[in-house]
Amino acid sequence: MQPSVKAVTLSRWFLLVVGLSCPSPIEQARALTHPKQHEDVRLKPENARINHPVRAAFVILARNSELHDLRATVRQLEDQFNHRYRYPYVFLNDEPFTDEFKQNMEWATSGDCHFGLVPYEHWSIPPWIDRVRARWEMHKMGNRVPYGDSESYRKMCRFESGFFFRHPLLDQFDWYWRVEPGVEFSCAIPYDPFKYMADNNKLYGFTITLREFPITVKSLWSTTNAFRAAYPEYVSPNNTLSWLTNDSGDYNMCHFWSNFEIGSLEFLRSEKYMAYFNFLDRAGGFFMERWGTHPHVHYFGDIGYYHKPFQNCPTDPTYNAQYCFCSANRSMLFNSDSCTKDWLAL
Repeated sequence: MQPSVKAVTLSRWFLLVVGLSCPSPIEQARALTHPKQHEDVRLKPENARINHPVRAAFVILARNSELHDLRATVRQLEDQFNHRYRYPYVFLNDEPFTDEFKQNMEWATSGDCHFGLVPYEHWSIPPWIDRVRARWEMHKMGNRVPYGDSESYRKMCRFESGFFFRHPLLDQFDWYWRVEPGVEFSCAIPYDPFKYMADNNKLYGFTITLREFPITVKSLWSTTNAFRAAYPEYVSPNNTLSWLTNDSGDYNMCHFWSNFEIGSLEFLRSEKYMAYFNFLDRAGGFFMERWGTHPHVHYFGDIGYYHKPFQNCPTDPTYNAQYCFCSANRSMLFNSDSCTKDWLAL
């Protein structure tokens, strides 16, 4: 089971993790580099007359070393969906992209390509974190859970939770679809998920749910309850606490696996979401632990999706036979660690 950033009520849980070192010479140099210097927007003339129904983009955080895995993922996404719509891509990296990476992505995609550098302050350790304690907590977690000793993974979780939607390259968009290198799309998508979200007043879409490792979120529930007490005006009466809690009212570890998510950038930029993120960020759980409303959240059960070791596969036999190459009986929906059936029962 792998951890993730997750959504709850009208916001998302955040995958928050431990362990930091002092800034390296490379990091110190990065702090002096302005991201604008590395922005590279490659527009394709054939897309000039396309009028998309919504302002949306695929958002991909990737390393240069992940080029080949990402190229396979993007080609599959194009074949299954985007060759008909030509939505743009936003590629982000904590280091400048190589010319090889940019050229390959431009070749692999039908949409325009936007390449950007993550600002140093969005990929660094905030000053209120006790680095010595954080390093010790990371050491204790070690190999007990996936990425237990990875500093870069923790930075990624914090970035995906509270910063990616603030990158200037995303200012022109209202919707995002998160894509990770190496994932697979096992079904043709015969409609536009972006437009579906907008037309049906959805804020967040997912494919897989599962249970979190308790060791990674020891104080997340208490911190969230403290936020609810401090900001009652942000708590929706139509929330999903019944999905997140057991009979005793404690967190049951259910969360959305956020390596696939389609969502509203307007909501992530909202006052209520930013208040929640900042509250969690100041609590330090991004580094001391490993943290990551029902009518507005949508389960994309008809999108075939695989991220090792789990997959979502449509269960309708006719739909599966017509559009997919995945096996429905292997879908995470039937795994005992999945929380999706409980979600659908709400």
